[in-house]
Amino acid sequence: MRAAVVVTPGTIAVENVPDPAPGPADVVVKPAAVGICGTDLHIMDGEFAPSFPIVPGHEFAGEIVAVGSEVTGYAVGDQVAVDPSLYCGYCYYCKRARGNQCENWAAIGVTVSGGAAEFVAAPMANLFALPDHLAARDAALIEPLSCAVRGFDVLPRAMATSYLIYGSGTMGLMMLELAKRAGAESVSMVDLNPDRLATAKRLGCSAATTSAEELDAPRGFDVVIDCTGAEAAIRDGLSRVGRGGTFLQFGVSSYDARVAIEPYEIYRREITITGSMAVLHSFDRAGQLLAAGVLDPAIFVSHRFPLDEYAQALDQFRAGVGRKILIEP
Repeated sequence: MRAAVVVTPGTIAVENVPDPAPGPADVVVKPAAVGICGTDLHIMDGEFAPSFPIVPGHEFAGEIVAVGSEVTGYAVGDQVAVDPSLYCGYCYYCKRARGNQCENWAAIGVTVSGGAAEFVAAPMANLFALPDHLAARDAALIEPLSCAVRGFDVLPRAMATSYLIYGSGTMGLMMLELAKRAGAESVSMVDLNPDRLATAKRLGCSAATTSAEELDAPRGFDVVIDCTGAEAAIRDGLSRVGRGGTFLQFGVSSYDARVAIEPYEIYRREITITGSMAVLHSFDRAGQLLAAGVLDPAIFVSHRFPLDEYAQALDQFRAGVGRKILIEP
């Protein structure tokens, strides 16, 4: 089969690789679409993936083309989305229902071959069966949405909450859509990209600006979410949290990112600073939300590329052009 392969950090090529074979409790999926996200940039830059070469692609959905001997409830031809998380199930954190902190953490498309290929193997336990009305080529949105759902799992939720979100790319826009349904009084968006701010306005945010200085919020915000991973945004966001408020670090920063904090202000204003990492018991809920129409794929997906143009799609994503970019192998 053909697959996009990160051969070494900084080098990617579409190559012929062996077809995957399902284990007893596995299926083989033919991806209809696979998303590109910030994790893929980190892999390309030599981070996250433990070894190379690696086939990326952890956001994907498609059709089952083969099943293992012990698979039940699924058959060839079924349309599914795949949770890429591979938890060991026996470490300290897995036994405490914190699989996303697994001491032996692994993931399809990060530590083992992913969906940027004609075929990919996945455990039966990681499948979400797509309803008939949800196209597999759109269901690659389920994985990033499941990360956003996890983010909201760690946030306090109360009616009439004011939100400030840094970054109006795919994840920021997903956070916007969830905040609107979680009792938000207002959702303000900050981004330097005017096209992305235009999409935030289209989705009904309360304000969209290139600087939080332009927002009328003398008491700050109840919840501030960083979806950028950028030091400047994080630094500014921490200063915008109101008394008793919460700051969520959701965006993935580089390993060497550093931001100073003011312990006295955390103490004085009783600020909570928290993070959320990937997926935790949120994949099926995200699938249900997408099936219910929480997100409009026509708005969220801006570009679709063939597998041969994976490198170009990755470059476009790095340049910040568009929203969710999908590869259709």
